[in-house]
Order: sequence, then C-alpha cells, then structure tokens
Amino acid sequence: MLTRRTLLQHSVIAPLAAFLPAQNASTSRSATRVKACLNGQRLRSDNAAIPITPDETAASAREAVAAGAFAVHFHVRDREGRPTLDPEDMARTLSAVRAAIPGTAVGVSTGAFIERDVDRRYATVDRWRVFPDFASVNMREEGAAALAELLISRGVGVEAGLMDVSGARELVASGLMPRCLRVLLEPGQPTLAAAIENVNGIETILGPQEASRVPRLLHGTGATAWAVLEEAIARGYDTRIGFEDTTTLPDGTAAPSNGSLVAAAIRQIRLKQTQIPAR
Repeated sequence: MLTRRTLLQHSVIAPLAAFLPAQNASTSRSATRVKACLNGQRLRSDNAAIPITPDETAASAREAVAAGAFAVHFHVRDREGRPTLDPEDMARTLSAVRAAIPGTAVGVSTGAFIERDVDRRYATVDRWRVFPDFASVNMREEGAAALAELLISRGVGVEAGLMDVSGARELVASGLMPRCLRVLLEPGQPTLAAAIENVNGIETILGPQEASRVPRLLHGTGATAWAVLEEAIARGYDTRIGFEDTTTLPDGTAAPSNGSLVAAAIRQIRLKQTQIPAR
C-alpha cells in the first residue's frame, strides 16, 4: 500500500514533470518530439517484436528512449496477453517499465475496447494504487469526462484523445481541456488528405493552440503514420510512432523494434527541421 508521500510522488510530482517540458516544446516549430507507442492492441502475428509481457514492454521502452523518445505509451496486458486495466497487471507493468527508464514519463491507455462496461471501467481505474504519469482518454467514448476527472483527481496527467469532431465537442463541452496534459489529434482515415481534413475540423472546434496553451500531439496510423508525422513536424506539434501505429519503417520494410521506428522518426524530424527557413 502506498504511503501518503509515495502517493504524492506518483500522483503529482511525476505528472507535473511530464507536463512542463511538453508545454514548452509544443509551442515551438523547432521542438517536435517523439513519444513511443509500444504495442496497442497488436499481436505477435502483426510483428514478432510486439512487446506483450512486462519484461518485454520494459525492454522495448528502454530501446525507444535510447533512440530518442521523450515518453512512452503502452497498453498493459494480462498474463494471457490481453489488454487490461486490472490494478495488479497495471502495477506489475508500470514497475517494470519505470525500472527500465527511470525519469521518463510513462503512460497507458484507458480505451473502451479494454473494458466496454462504463461503470466497471471507472471502478477498475478507481482501484489503481500504482499510477502512470499520464493516461489517454478517448473523449468520444461514453463516460470519458468522468474518467478524466477521476484520473486528474489522482494526479494522473490526461491525454485527451480526439479522433473526430465529436470528440472535440465533448472535450470543449466538458471544460476539461485547460486541465489536460496534452490533446491527442488522432485521425484514423486511410489517406493523408482525409486525415488532414479531419484534423482541421477538430482544430476548428478547439480553436488555436496558442489560445488554449495546451500542447497538441498529432499522429497517424497504418498507411498514414509517416505522412501525418511529417504534418506534425510542419505544424510544430509533438508526434508519436511505434508498433501501435505502424509496423513498417518509412521505406515500407518491417520494423525490427520500436527503437528502430523512433530512430527513423527522429531522422525525419532532423531532416525536415533543417529545411525550415530561419525567421
């Protein structure tokens, strides 16, 4: 059981440390950073290097951070490899990952695909006793605002996941945006043009990033992962890459690890930033 001091360290100090650099970085075009998304819902059949167990997730996180990731996000799995919110599985995986990358912010998913029952999902998260630094909450899902409030009350930074304009409207209506760690712009469309149209619609609802002062992270998935990453660089937003979003490198070859994906993203960022005219 956590002491009060330990609770404060995990619920306030760590998320605050994760928040401040993100806020500064996302307001500058030259400061795009990469968060690693290690596994998502993927299986070994998608790529043999998908991390599933706590030890595998920890090792993959270490590689990703060594390659340049500023933070890591993963979906906790149970002993059968299924996504879970179970407090014991959460504690076991968080402890392993933190031991591998001390001082780096770690985050988890709370998506409804993990637990469809809204009340059960809330109750399970309420039983967490080892907390991530941040957690993503998909704002278009039922119960999202209440779950975000619960996480914030425990000192966990909330990443508000916006996949479409309905999620953006929910976030604005909830009044939570100023209290979020960051906003995730997560277009799932299969083409770049459609993904950008979706993002522009979301941002019309949110208003300019400079006005909200809440950092934004933009990423694609599947066929658009690398193209949307370039769009994030152009907009001066943070981005993410990893097996959750793609299993291939920019040249279309299979990625051997999350570290290789992060390294490729860092190279893309450096290349694009050398092409940005000095002001």
